[in-house]
Amino acid sequence: MVRQKITIVLLLLILTPASLSFAAPTQRQDSTRRLYDRVMDEFKHRDYAAAMAGFQLFLELHSQSSLAANAQYWIGECQYRMGRYRDALQSFYDVVSNYPVSPKLAASTLKLGQTYKKLGDPEKARLMFDRVVEQHPDSAEAEVALKALEAMTTTDETNAPSE
Repeated sequence: MVRQKITIVLLLLILTPASLSFAAPTQRQDSTRRLYDRVMDEFKHRDYAAAMAGFQLFLELHSQSSLAANAQYWIGECQYRMGRYRDALQSFYDVVSNYPVSPKLAASTLKLGQTYKKLGDPEKARLMFDRVVEQHPDSAEAEVALKALEAMTTTDETNAPSE
């Protein structure tokens, strides 16, 4: 079933750009958006393997698109949800490194913190959460990062040896 969905998504992604090579830029943008939305539907249906494959192909075909950073972020999110935390780290770092002005920068930094926490590295997690709060103080991600920092502090205090 998953393999069938991946094949369908891949065929749609491969065939559509070929027909658009002579299309007007607006038509190409519309088609790029439709392809991105189709792959996003796979993610929304929790078919993370198919969504990840679709976003990876999307990046291969549309690496210069305004949606490229988003696609890279969602690859990381798929990996995270599939428990592939080391791969997710790399994907979120790719967003931070390759798309420094992306709207997904705060979310990627937050996910780095959450991923480090899952991997049992509280120091790096705290560093990433602090970075979100410092660099994106008015964002929804900063609120989540603050709560994570508070929870980590509470856990540290609970686990501290008593005198």
